Amino acid sequence: MLSILIPTYNFDITTLVKALHQQCKACGIPFEILCFDDGSQSTFKAKNQLIKHLDKVDYQELPTNLGRAKIRNVLGKAAQYSYLLFMDCDSEVINNQYIKNYINCLNPNTLLYGGRVYENNPPEDYGKRLHYFHGKFREEILTEERKIRPYYSFMTNNFLIPRAIFLKLFFEESIAGYGHEDTLFGIALKKNQVKIIHLDNPLKHLGLEDQSVFLNKQKEAIRNLYQLYQKEEPLETKLLSTFVWCKKWKIDGLVYSILNRCSPIINHQLKAKQPKLFFLDLYKLFQLLALDKK
Repeated sequence: MLSILIPTYNFDITTLVKALHQQCKACGIPFEILCFDDGSQSTFKAKNQLIKHLDKVDYQELPTNLGRAKIRNVLGKAAQYSYLLFMDCDSEVINNQYIKNYINCLNPNTLLYGGRVYENNPPEDYGKRLHYFHGKFREEILTEERKIRPYYSFMTNNFLIPRAIFLKLFFEESIAGYGHEDTLFGIALKKNQVKIIHLDNPLKHLGLEDQSVFLNKQKEAIRNLYQLYQKEEPLETKLLSTFVWCKKWKIDGLVYSILNRCSPIINHQLKAKQPKLFFLDLYKLFQLLALDKK
């Protein structure tokens, strides 16, 4: 019935896998949990070896790093059951009915998305607060809000898809590094008229990153976004809409110049105790305009 697929990279997944294993057993369903490590550090590999003793768990360490899109395709191909539940490795199960909630809604023609939540309070480490506020106020979206724009609100952290549908679509492997493989997958779902049902069945995101790591990933995502823009993919993001509007009215050079001069102020604000996402938006727009300028 259910294959749970966890692409693993530099994170201790033992607690997550044990919780999922226990819930699947309680549901009495045929299941498997596939955890493929994509080039983690040896300390994490040593910790995650502990899940090998669990029945129906397949933990493998891949010889080379495949990347976010390709490893998900590899997991999907390796799965044996008719429904695939994908999740990020830096997740926590917060509902003891998590698996049951998905099982109750299975449909051979429908993708189910459960959502994402963050801790209620920001971390004490100020360096991780930018990531936290971005996640809390941009990624933690109420179910009713997600239903309004079902494809726009889709993310890959916590979704269940019929295997037959997944094997027709796959993730776009030309997307290198971090960012927008989920955007393209959402576009493919929409093109192929795959229905998305948004559920209130979230996982909690645990993997908060330091500001420098978080911003470097944002830069990678912006590079991918720009490449997709050049290929004229039908993307829907606020950042790209703002960028296109600036170019339409021929003020992109002026905006770039202003943001370039304001860069010290923007970078300072991103390090603040309570960073404002407005300054992150300006930072991302500047990075996108800089790519276009080159």
